[in-house]
Amino acid sequence: MKHIFQLLGKSLLIPITVLPIAGLLLRLSAEDMLNIPLFQASGVILNNMDVLIAIGIAMGFARSKDKGIPALTGYLAITVLKEGLGILNPDLDMSVFGGVLAGLMAAFIYNRFQHTKLPSMFSFFGGEKFPITMIVLVTIPVAGFFSIVWPYAEAAIDTFSQSLVGLGAFGVFVFGFLNRFLLPFGLHHVMNTYIYFGLGRYETASGEAVTGEITRFLNGDPTAGYFLGGFFITMMFGIPAIALAIAHAARTRKKETKALMSSGAATSLITGITEPVEFTFLFTSPLLYFLHSVYTGLAGAVLCLLGIRHGFSWGAGVIDYLLNLNLSDGGLWIIPVGLAFFALYYVTFYFVIIKRNIPVIGREQETPEGNRLHRSMAAGILKHIGGRENVVTCENCITRLRMKLKDTSLADEAQLKQLGAHGVVKIDQHHIQIVIGTDAGNVKKDLQNLIGETPPD
Repeated sequence: MKHIFQLLGKSLLIPITVLPIAGLLLRLSAEDMLNIPLFQASGVILNNMDVLIAIGIAMGFARSKDKGIPALTGYLAITVLKEGLGILNPDLDMSVFGGVLAGLMAAFIYNRFQHTKLPSMFSFFGGEKFPITMIVLVTIPVAGFFSIVWPYAEAAIDTFSQSLVGLGAFGVFVFGFLNRFLLPFGLHHVMNTYIYFGLGRYETASGEAVTGEITRFLNGDPTAGYFLGGFFITMMFGIPAIALAIAHAARTRKKETKALMSSGAATSLITGITEPVEFTFLFTSPLLYFLHSVYTGLAGAVLCLLGIRHGFSWGAGVIDYLLNLNLSDGGLWIIPVGLAFFALYYVTFYFVIIKRNIPVIGREQETPEGNRLHRSMAAGILKHIGGRENVVTCENCITRLRMKLKDTSLADEAQLKQLGAHGVVKIDQHHIQIVIGTDAGNVKKDLQNLIGETPPD
């Protein structure tokens, strides 16, 4: 079950990659900025996240190297599901949950029927194309079933939403804390997807109903943004403060540590991507990461108590901060509050690192093997996970390799870390994650070239 949630989190990253360009174009072309109506067409992406999620999940769960047919199967599933619900009950809207359901159905149907053989006269519809037929036949009765049960689920979700919002600052704190706390397990995307694209409902000036903190905020909902604003403090102030504390606490390799931390701080500040810094201390000190999670929740709660709301389209970096400042309430106050959190982060992290002698980068014990540049990282990883014959599949998210091995016990965590991995997580006997940083995608490609990866049976 844990692996399924891991894979679900990775799959949800696929549609999220389109958010940067969609959000930037939508905001830049708005009436209060460049006022270019044609570029407002990018907003259709935010309004169809359920479709993109269905496609992403179908691609992520499909046991095939070629993801084209799984993607089409996912699209057909969500399209038929939405149309069927609309026919039976026009008021029903499963939002992102419909996308998740359709994506999971599509992946199951594809994996189950991709090798189906039909009589020769129907052979054109067999094999990998057969799931295209099956998904339509399966989704129609599923739509009928959910037209009956979803109103009850929708009522429960609305109750949860109202309870979360009704908790005020504490609800914001809980979300912020879990957003960071679940990140190492790859489960934060599952929760984020609902908050970002399913929480609450707002009717735009044109009469269109939109859901989710991000979508509602960008469409001018004056109640949206309280669950988002705190991340500007974490990404723009908290992560740079952590990076500075680690750099100042370094005892060896000071120049290398400073360069790495400066790069990670800049990445977080500008783009809102935090993993390059977070994964340098996550596995060496769970205490520090717990404090980081608490501070993230606390940042959002403080802004909520002060009545400050702000939002983003894809990441809480300086770009989104400036672009969406006109839509915020008290957005400028994020800077002084952020400076206060910068000091809190820096003092806490520096003190804990020094007093507890935490072996973060620049303070770890040097080893000859760790400094020897005798092979590429991909070749080194392959060597220390049991060789190519031990690898079943190799995928990646933004910062991590997500691999399925025949036997994870063959993976040497110490050697992998000496190669430069920030952390190693053995999920179970067959699944492992190796934290690389933002070069994970390139390392994955090199690994796949080395192992000549073929899709699993």
